[in-house]
Amino acid sequence: MGTIPDEKKLKFLLILGGFIVAAIIYLLVFSFDVENDETPQKIGFIILGDINEPGWNGSHYNGIKGACDEFGLELLVKDHIPENTGDCPRAAKELIDAGAKMVVLCSFAYAAEVEPMMKDYPNVAFISTSTMASAKNLTSCFARMYQGRYMAGVLAGMRTKSNVIGYVAAFPNAEVCRGINAFTFGLHRVNPDAKVFVMWTNAWENPEIETAHAHRLVKECGADLLTYHQDDDATGKVAESYGLDFIAYNATLDGYSDHYLASITCSWDVYYKDILRRYLKGELLALRNAWLGVREGIISLENYSNFVTPQMKEVINSVKNELATSNNLIFYNEIYDNQGILRCGKDQVITEYELLRNINWLVKGVEVLE
Repeated sequence: MGTIPDEKKLKFLLILGGFIVAAIIYLLVFSFDVENDETPQKIGFIILGDINEPGWNGSHYNGIKGACDEFGLELLVKDHIPENTGDCPRAAKELIDAGAKMVVLCSFAYAAEVEPMMKDYPNVAFISTSTMASAKNLTSCFARMYQGRYMAGVLAGMRTKSNVIGYVAAFPNAEVCRGINAFTFGLHRVNPDAKVFVMWTNAWENPEIETAHAHRLVKECGADLLTYHQDDDATGKVAESYGLDFIAYNATLDGYSDHYLASITCSWDVYYKDILRRYLKGELLALRNAWLGVREGIISLENYSNFVTPQMKEVINSVKNELATSNNLIFYNEIYDNQGILRCGKDQVITEYELLRNINWLVKGVEVLE
């Protein structure tokens, strides 16, 4: 067996050395990249009230925090951010400067406020709970809370004795009007003679005004059951003081009697897991609207009191099963508003676009108390 000439040995050693140096450089770079990959991605979250309060604020925070924890993401929070003050755009910029690549705008007016700056951050994904703005990097995501309102209306129709329901509501926008109308449809499904009286607070959270309105709905209108679209439970406290029934919204409550009939709830953790999963897969920005509901298992009427009989629960469960099979069950067929205007024709359905943006009217059977 012959020996390798010295010249060939030298060439071999040079080539081998080159491979070793390249391998070392690759490992150093790869190790650096792995370290970066293991650094949690940052998600920004902006909300109107206190994240420790039950209701809209606490339920959303707990939902997104649980989803971020499951995916190993770091959540950056800005709470107590009022609408239409300029605070939201500032909060969004601070979150982006801190490294957030996705910012959740968790109040109705936020998206319109932040819209002008979205083009300056094309690599940041913005998520809004309203559809009142548009941008290439904005996705509107919300839950079909109106389906929970419909089930709550069915319960109210079975419980009321006076056939008068009092409804304390924040703003006459699409989100709130959609819920009031769905509630009324559910009410009339089991009790066509009942009426809904609405009072506007023009605030998502103002316990003083909510309390005063709830008292008026009882005293002036004769309501024997109250419900609300607000971020706190001031209306429930008024109902309790009279010994009247109420249905809560967006939170399960403690410390009430059986007059607290049930809560309209959303599994916000499931909702945010869906959003974050789409974001991590790079699918989110291709989606303009994401709307989840009973079919996806996130909307419920739950925490029933002893006043809700097994027979009532059976009716509500039957309705829930219907909602799980069709998103077009509620806003379908001939619909007149409370001014006598036809809003939906026979055998027609109100489109998702209209539901999201253009429900600025109230259905027949609803009266507004000034």
